[in-house]
Amino acid sequence: MDEAVRGTRRIGASARSYWLKTLHQWHWISAAVSLVAMLLFSATGFTLNHAARIESKSAAVSLRAQLPRELFASMAGHADKDTAPLPLEVREWIVRELHVTLDARAAEWNDGEAMLSMPTPGVDAWLSVDAQTGKVEYERTDRGWIAYFNDLHKGRHAGPLWGWFIDLFALACVVFSLTGLALLWLHGRQRAMTWPLIALGLVLPLLVALIFIH
Repeated sequence: MDEAVRGTRRIGASARSYWLKTLHQWHWISAAVSLVAMLLFSATGFTLNHAARIESKSAAVSLRAQLPRELFASMAGHADKDTAPLPLEVREWIVRELHVTLDARAAEWNDGEAMLSMPTPGVDAWLSVDAQTGKVEYERTDRGWIAYFNDLHKGRHAGPLWGWFIDLFALACVVFSLTGLALLWLHGRQRAMTWPLIALGLVLPLLVALIFIH
């Protein structure tokens, strides 16, 4: 019987050692992968929560130009559409004249005027081209670095690649959290405050939400 008990204990110790090693490996890998992004999202969580108190200076740029008469014909062919990109020759002329980055995204056409929204993280920008008068207007407002990182936090105007990164980062955080919980479970016997602290981390935000958020 004693030999059987010792064999069972050896198997249990071996299994525990295996899981400890595996969990530690996944825990540090997920921590390393998500470390910088976690710091970024934590810092921007603070700046977003205190956005009204954190002052940011905006820098606005307004540009005007007149479209050459020979380009009017290409604009006229799009004036009856709801959404369509600006003609290639018009985009190339605007890039040369205004020195702005302009891609083939669709513009909204209304009463012969093409309106193109061009926001990026931390920046609001738009371009309008009047197909009848040839008047070109461009405006860009840079809201600063804090706004830039806040928009990255929200995935605002950051494109699909950044959205995929956020998904992968979230997955790494889930792995980090679950492996940490499993390690706490395995070490819980030696650390009496483990479960009271975990319970506090669960109950505290729940109580704040139920009592103070209406």
